[in-house]
Amino acid sequence: MQQLPGVQELKKGGVILIDKPYKWTSFDAINKIKIMARLKIGHAGTLDPLATGLLICCTGDFTKKISEYQRLPKEYTGIIHLGASTPTYDLESQPENPKPFEHITEQEIMAAAKKFTGDIMQVPPVHSAIKKDGERSYDLARAGVEVKLEARPVTITEFEITKIALPEVHFRVACSTGTYIRSLANDFGAELGCGGYLQELRRTKIGDFDVADALTPEAWGKYWKETWVGKK
Repeated sequence: MQQLPGVQELKKGGVILIDKPYKWTSFDAINKIKIMARLKIGHAGTLDPLATGLLICCTGDFTKKISEYQRLPKEYTGIIHLGASTPTYDLESQPENPKPFEHITEQEIMAAAKKFTGDIMQVPPVHSAIKKDGERSYDLARAGVEVKLEARPVTITEFEITKIALPEVHFRVACSTGTYIRSLANDFGAELGCGGYLQELRRTKIGDFDVADALTPEAWGKYWKETWVGKK
């Protein structure tokens, strides 16, 4: 754990690393930090509610660095569940279209991972915050409007399969900003012919920032209560 920032340091400008809890929205976590810290805070990038892990918040003069931090490469660990798909590509919606997966070999899984390594074209999930005709794609999708998003270039620097326990495939991914791991899970399952969705996701790194140096919102609250009271 890196040395935690002090009151004056954060007032002038600094970085707060949050370990976002499961089922919290990114805005829930960030707003809790804002309320507790009573500082101007901006953030660099969000995570889906079912994902956990690293969020970067900036205070003071460091808010000018947000765009820079948003462009940094990311690293994730997670689990792809084979044998079905979901409309949202994760467990925000119910699995459907079940297909057999027991016949899939380790060699086929490794070969599929190689196909998604390097510079690839990726179609974002329709259930995403990307704007289409001035509206959020997920709002259109939830309203029953058919949405078609264009493929975008992304870079998957590493796609490592760390464990296979079918129907679960555990992985670690290092990728460029703008990569949707939900889309990767969906496309990976389609490549194997059995469907797949993102069962679990944790963001572990953003550039040189590591989740090992982050605190949960509750832990930040405890730290501020113990060290900041009466010092602002």
